[in-house]
Amino acid sequence: MRSVDSAGAAEVPEPGLPLTDDAPQGAREEPAAAEAAGTPGPCRCWVCGNSPCGSGASQAKKKARCPGLGLFYTLLSAFLFSVGSLFVKKVQDVHAVEISAFRCVFQMLVVIPCLIYRKTGFIGPKGQRIFLLLRGVLGSTAMILLYYAFQATSLADATVITFSSPVFTSIFAWIFLKEKYSPWDALFTAFTITGVILIVRPPFLFGASAAGTDESYSVHLKGTFAAVAHAVFAAVTMVIIRKMGKSVDYFLSIWYYVVLGLLESVIVLFIIGEWSLPYCGLDRLFLILIGLFGLGGQVFLTKALQIEKASPVAIMRTMDVVFAFIFQIIFFNDMPTWWTVGGALCVVASSTGAAIRKWCQSSK
Repeated sequence: MRSVDSAGAAEVPEPGLPLTDDAPQGAREEPAAAEAAGTPGPCRCWVCGNSPCGSGASQAKKKARCPGLGLFYTLLSAFLFSVGSLFVKKVQDVHAVEISAFRCVFQMLVVIPCLIYRKTGFIGPKGQRIFLLLRGVLGSTAMILLYYAFQATSLADATVITFSSPVFTSIFAWIFLKEKYSPWDALFTAFTITGVILIVRPPFLFGASAAGTDESYSVHLKGTFAAVAHAVFAAVTMVIIRKMGKSVDYFLSIWYYVVLGLLESVIVLFIIGEWSLPYCGLDRLFLILIGLFGLGGQVFLTKALQIEKASPVAIMRTMDVVFAFIFQIIFFNDMPTWWTVGGALCVVASSTGAAIRKWCQSSK
């Protein structure tokens, strides 16, 4: 049976063209006569007249995506988030929840004009609103926990601990999105977790002397729990964004994130009574930059999750670790130990392996 676009159209007689009795059914018009009348002949397209159709298929066919583009977006997102984390560590006498609130305010000022320009609305598709609400609540909670971890522990340690998230992301994506969990994914995840263990050097594995933390144990423990909780919430958030896919504009996803994040931050600040404006002008500048860099990171991370599987994105995001150590050395004069170097190499090997594997798969 021939297709509707070509053969089905050619079987309809064109007014003004005589049909001979000896012409077979379905081929009564010669191609030359059909072209002269402006009508496609058998096996020709009504749009372009070519055989086989070239225009209709080419118009419907989307432009091929650049291999590894989602991973590149993730890498750029990791850099922007790392710079924002540096500013969080630099801010003095401002609670992590208040930093989150300021970030949401500045991002909101940028997102609102973008939504108006793109004419996407502020509510979202009816079937996706529950996912947008979950994305906003869980994502903003992860942000608050991450900022608290930065304040309670060192920049590098807090960053690395949060990147146990690929383990949770792979599991959640396998359960809820039915994404394949291949042996390669397990290998890259194992490298990531090994790097986390080497860098954090938990006292129950390496002893108290190997941990080498300057903070008190209780504060360090709170920061560690906050970082692990951030990893869980961030993993669920990435799976939700992947679930929504391209049916939701990424600025709309960020809109829910900042609105619900601001609401959550204000409620928490009211409960704990920690609201205070920064006295230093440099701290105020840092708060603005935290919002801007955080927005940039959110945009590129959301774009990456819309075109790439959740697990490779989560693994590539471990490049945050490399940037965190670089910033810690440059801005805090804190040289890493050999344990830290070994852990960082494991993380980099995991990220590089995921990128190379994705590139090879896309090139086939």
